[in-house]
Amino acid sequence: MNLFEGINENDKDAMLKCLDIKEKSYEKGDTIFRRGGYLSSVGVVQNGSVHMVKDDFWGNRSILGEASPGQMFGEVYACMPGKKLEVDVIAAEKTDVLFLDMQRILTVCSSACEFHTRLIHNLLTILAEKNLMLTHKIEHMAQKNTRDKLLSYLSMEAEKSGSAEFRIPFNRQQLADYLSVDRSAMSRELSHMKEEGILEYQRNRFRLISPRISS
Repeated sequence: MNLFEGINENDKDAMLKCLDIKEKSYEKGDTIFRRGGYLSSVGVVQNGSVHMVKDDFWGNRSILGEASPGQMFGEVYACMPGKKLEVDVIAAEKTDVLFLDMQRILTVCSSACEFHTRLIHNLLTILAEKNLMLTHKIEHMAQKNTRDKLLSYLSMEAEKSGSAEFRIPFNRQQLADYLSVDRSAMSRELSHMKEEGILEYQRNRFRLISPRISS
């Protein structure tokens, strides 16, 4: 779901003015939002992608989420102005971001802009989708070993794409961080599954192979 989905092209100029939208560009590795801060704006990725990451006391990193073009980030904290940000939001590549003031989204203006109702509807849908994504991540993490975590994640990505061939939004280290597993152990497991004919892959492209059923 895109925050601006269903909004008429003719309304976009009025929306930009009403919501006081600002745009900013980032290089790969730049911090967009820093842990410990407070948010009043939500970010929408125009080009590139961002990762929501959290480092523990010893510097071990976990990727809690990812946002690609058209997707939003920071909305939970922007809806809770007094809540400190518990993650860092980092540009995963060269990225352009639109920033929108959350209070302007949630408060229908005096001119009763037609797009405002649609915008709020989209926001609620996005929050529901992200809650579902978090549930899926918990399902992956609940698996007993690295292989099962990988299979759980890759199976979900295949289902999302509607095909046994698909691309994931992570490189190897990022995938290991997302699943909270050791990168070397994960790479070995991927190699084993490839040798066993369970899947094929090249960089971040994967193809799952259905087992043959003997007659």
